[in-house]
This record gives sequence, structure tokens and C-alpha cells, in this order.
Amino acid sequence: MTSHYLRIFTQRNAAVLLLLGFASGLPLALTAGTLQAWMTVENIDLKTIGFFSLVGQAYVFKFLWSPMMDRYTPPFLGRRRGWLLVTQLLLIGGIVAMGFMQPARDLTLLAAVAVLVAFCSASQDIVFDAWKTDILPPEERGSGAAITVLGYRLAMLISGGLALWLADRYLGWQATYWLMAILMLPGLIATLLAKEPEVPANEPRNLRQAVSLPLKDFFQRNNAWLLITLIILYKLGDAFAASLTTTFLIRGVGFNPGDVGLVNKTLGLLATIIGALYGGVLMQRLSLFRALMIFGLLQAVSNFAYWLLAVTPPHLWSMAGAVFIENLCGGMGTAAFVALLMTLCNKSFSATQFALLSALSAVGRVYVGPAAGWLVELWGWPTFYAFTVVAGLPGLLLLWVCRNTLNAIQQSGEFLPRSQWQQGYRWTVRLFSLGCAMLAVWLLALALSATGFWQPGNLLAHLFEVGMGLALIAVAFGVTLDCLALRKHPQVKTHQV
Repeated sequence: MTSHYLRIFTQRNAAVLLLLGFASGLPLALTAGTLQAWMTVENIDLKTIGFFSLVGQAYVFKFLWSPMMDRYTPPFLGRRRGWLLVTQLLLIGGIVAMGFMQPARDLTLLAAVAVLVAFCSASQDIVFDAWKTDILPPEERGSGAAITVLGYRLAMLISGGLALWLADRYLGWQATYWLMAILMLPGLIATLLAKEPEVPANEPRNLRQAVSLPLKDFFQRNNAWLLITLIILYKLGDAFAASLTTTFLIRGVGFNPGDVGLVNKTLGLLATIIGALYGGVLMQRLSLFRALMIFGLLQAVSNFAYWLLAVTPPHLWSMAGAVFIENLCGGMGTAAFVALLMTLCNKSFSATQFALLSALSAVGRVYVGPAAGWLVELWGWPTFYAFTVVAGLPGLLLLWVCRNTLNAIQQSGEFLPRSQWQQGYRWTVRLFSLGCAMLAVWLLALALSATGFWQPGNLLAHLFEVGMGLALIAVAFGVTLDCLALRKHPQVKTHQV
């Protein structure tokens, strides 16, 4: 590996990406695992702690308010850096405010501030993703994604494990939260040092355009539905393997929780960072399609390490090897996948499109848990982990189908419009929009039910099932139309880099 491939890690953008990635990852645990630990120590009941997990829904549904950040520009620093500064200042204030509270005394107020912090953190993610999409040229997206992962993961380690240790041994919970607020300051400095992307000529002129144009732009592209399905399925096998890893290592293999925590969290984090960085370096000499295919194959095959662990006698070194290999390959896949999301975004409304695409990518990760538990009960651990390898293959098959589209986008930077089945595509978009609208109503009903304002009963389950069903039918119909269009008018093959 020559210095030519490592050169990007010494450029100005690398330091800014690292610090902004750190600022992006730091608040996550402060409204999730760290806050739950604080509430547990304060003897808050389990029902209330479970309710606080809803705070994290802001990260899943951030696409709902992302058009605001494409349409409006703060009066300072520009469209991207201005919003970054606003969200970071609000985050610092919110985290400091949480430090002044105690769960046993200020539970309602703490919940409100935690929701604000999660909302501002998700909003910061929206703008940061848009900024790096706008500022990074195609050849630097893989390494840029890798540097972001490094900063993000380090921040999660600090606001998660290190924060718990400091709160328990030295500082107490309140001072620990104040320290975390201080650690947001480097991200603030990075925002001031960052370069503002050029304003595109066709940016949204009103809020209606900010909502409609990103969707219209994406869904009128050639193979749009195939690409959406690829985003959902590419890391599905990885999501299945990771959904029950801790339970498998403790209950399925028989390791003690201390060893699992040390190896799975520490070594796994290190392997993910190494994998992302190495994948980013390799992507400087690979086309996006080749990187996605090679890293996708590696992250699928790496799940065999857990299968081997399930059929052999337990040994600490074998666990360490399996965890390291799986996380290493998963980190490489993540670097390529984030580069894919950036490539598919139009810079005129990258905030909205990246937020929407990243939300779609989270569908598999969020909803495989119940299915994974059921499959383990049905098949047992060895067969389940063999299945996780197979679960990664549909995404790779779709990637092969989309290879010419991805190569054309990477080389020209332009998105080819579709020319077939226009009426069918219109009905597909309408059906998909109806499903998403029902899911939004389900989320609102879920929030009202959690707060006690309304008890919808069985309506919650029906709304979710119907909304998800309509969305999946729309995706299946769109994929069918894309495949028919490909057969009727196959794309001209492009030269692979």
C-alpha cells in the first residue's frame, strides 16, 4: 500500500470529517444506553426505562424534517455549515441541561430534554451527511466514509463505555454529562473550519419543492426501485448475524458476560474501524460496483465464523477470531455502502435524499430482530448462522443487476431518466407513498399511546401491518417494472474503473 493511497488521510477534509463524525456519534449513547444505565442506578421502574427507548425513533424518521434543511438557509455560514452550527449549539445546551437533572426528581423534564437532544442529534446527522455528500468528489467518498466511521465509533465508545466508567468511579452522572458537552466543542470548531459546498443552481425555492423535488428526482431515475431494494438488502445478512450476537455468545456458546463484553465490544469496535479504514483505502483504486461486490461477498462469507463457533468447543481465542473477522468485513462493507448512498444523492437536495436512503437502509437492521429469534428457535444456532450467509446473496444478485447503472453514475455523475412504463411507475409511487403515510400515522399513534393521551388498542398493529404491506408491495411492483424495462431496453455497458 503506497503513500498515494494514504494521502487522503492527511488532507484538510480528513480532520474535519473525523471531528464531525465524532460530534455525530457522541450524543447517541447519551440518550440511549448511558441514560438507561443512569435511570437504572436511580431505581426507575422498567416500564419507564422502556418508554425512554422511543427517544431513538428520531434517528429512524429524520427524513420527515430533512426537507427543511434543504430549503432554508441560516443567515450565517451557509446552508450546510449554518445548520451544523445551530444543531451543535443546541446539542451542547441540551446535554448540559441533562447534567443538571436527576431521573428520580426530574423525570418528565428529563424526557423532554432527551427528546430534544435526540432530535438535534438526528438533525446534525442530516446536515453532516449532506455536507460530506456535497463536498467529497467521487474518488474520495469511500475513504471519507471510513474516516467518518472512525470518528463516530470512537465517540460512541467514549459516550458509552467510558462515560459509564467515569460516572461510576470518579465524576458522577451529572459531571459526566457536562464533560460530554465539552467534548462536543471540537465538532463546533470543525464546523467553523469546514468549507461550505457550492450552492447548486436548482436548489428548492420553497418548502413544497423541498419535499416533492427530491422524491420526483429519485423515482424518475432508471432502475430507482432496484436501487432502493439493493439499499435494503445489501447488509441484510450482516444485520441478521449482528442481531443476536451477544445472546449467542453467552447463551448459545457459553461464554461469561465479562469476556463477551470485552471481546465483542472492544475488539469488535477495533475491527470495524480497521475494516472501514482499509476498505476506504482500497476504494481509491476500485470502482464503486467492484468495491460493493468484493466487500459484500466478504461480509456474507465472514458469518461462517459464527457458524464455526457454534459447532466447535468454546474457546476464548476462537470467539475473538470470529468477532474480529465478522466486524472487519462488516466495516469494509459499511465504507462501500455509505459511498453508495452518497453517490445516489443529488447535491441540490442531498439532505433529504440521504436521510431517506439511510432510513430505508435501517429497515432491515431494525426489523430482523423478531425474525432472528424465531429462526433460532426453529433451526438452532448453527443453521441460523449458515442462513445469514445465504441472506446476504439477494443483495449481491441485485448489485450485479445494477452494475451498469452504478458504473454510469460514478463515471458521469449524472442519473439516467427512465423511459418505459410511466403510468405503472406513477401508481407504484402512489402506493408507496400511501404505505409511508400509514406508517407515519402509526408512529404518531404510538407516541400518543406511550404518553397516555390515547389508547388505540389493536389499531396500532393494523396500521403498521397495512402500511408496511403496502410499501413492500409497491417496492416489489417497482422492481418488477425495472426488470421488465431492463429486458426490453438493456443499458449500454460502461467501462469499469
